[in-house]
Amino acid sequence: MPTGPVNHLQLPPLSLYIHIPWCVRKCPYCDFNSHQKSTELPEDDYIDALLQDFASSLGYVQGRSLQSIFFGGGTPSLFSAQGLDRLLSNIAKQINFANDIEITLEANPGTAERLKFADYRLAGINRLSIGVQSFDDLQLQALGRIHGSDDAVKAVEFARAGGFDNFNIDIMYGLKGQSTGAAMRDLDAAIALAPTHVSWYQLTIEPNTEFYKRPPVLPEDDALIDIQDSGLALLQSHGYERYEVSAFAQSRRQARHNLNYWRFGDYLGIGAGAHGKITQLDTQSIVRTRKKKQPEHYLADSHTYPAQQHVIAQDEIALEYLLNVLRLSEGFTATHFEHSTGLGFDTIEKQVSSLQHQGLMERDGPLIRPSDKGQQFLNSVLEAFL
Repeated sequence: MPTGPVNHLQLPPLSLYIHIPWCVRKCPYCDFNSHQKSTELPEDDYIDALLQDFASSLGYVQGRSLQSIFFGGGTPSLFSAQGLDRLLSNIAKQINFANDIEITLEANPGTAERLKFADYRLAGINRLSIGVQSFDDLQLQALGRIHGSDDAVKAVEFARAGGFDNFNIDIMYGLKGQSTGAAMRDLDAAIALAPTHVSWYQLTIEPNTEFYKRPPVLPEDDALIDIQDSGLALLQSHGYERYEVSAFAQSRRQARHNLNYWRFGDYLGIGAGAHGKITQLDTQSIVRTRKKKQPEHYLADSHTYPAQQHVIAQDEIALEYLLNVLRLSEGFTATHFEHSTGLGFDTIEKQVSSLQHQGLMERDGPLIRPSDKGQQFLNSVLEAFL
């Protein structure tokens, strides 16, 4: 892809991702950096390490405030509220938090406790992402989950009792032998709990997972299309707006942390295997960072926490940007493209015009976005920019 001059870069909003790599049991579909705990977790040592890691990342801040924080894993809800309170309090001493900062914790229903959730809320966490995946107990067993459907319902009850009025429920579809009716029953059960946000996504078989070695028999493509069409209609009928390929939210309840990813914003990544993306004005470059993956190796770097750094090549920046923003229903503008990538819009204008003629992209004033057809065939849209 041809590139224009790098002379427009502006600092985007800044978020923080914190990775906690342990879980009770590794799920057979999971390709995230998660490790089954076999002994007592080194919570205090790991939080100390996170704080040193964060301190080593302060040069990337460049005067910005944090707009959002996301605790991912693994299972972050294995850590105590007291430990996360200490972590957040110390981070807040080193960087300004936006007045309306969003702080999300991923929670496994199998580790949900009423008092623990209340303490998380007191620690400053104001949003939960609850990994339910299914309300069918047989499917949960096949997915290797440690909770049952009743645990999922209780987790939502605990969240509300603890003061959380903003939470996401994760639900998968395309599960082993799943019919459209079964998939809609799962989605109905999630909607009945009135989450502010639903992440509804298809089970995919990823390399380096147990399912890759022994794949289950999943629904055929025609059945998956029927499930998707039915699910989109069901979510819309209950007031959940699709604002990203697999993300649905009530009005003004979009996940701000994930929106920052998809809008090509910046984020610091701390913790074992955590990734970051940083715009550097002094060098007019965009840098990807990554921390050591294995928890024991990460903890061994007890003072410096060096990050592997990769400067995105100028001829790759446009595609990296589009891989994110084209997932969003809101689209993007030529000005946002230029400020986020440092490239002139003429870099991609020809491809955008061609996709418009094919009915895969559309313009609405300054906004450029995939059409309904383009969202359905997003991979084909992205291939035009390779």
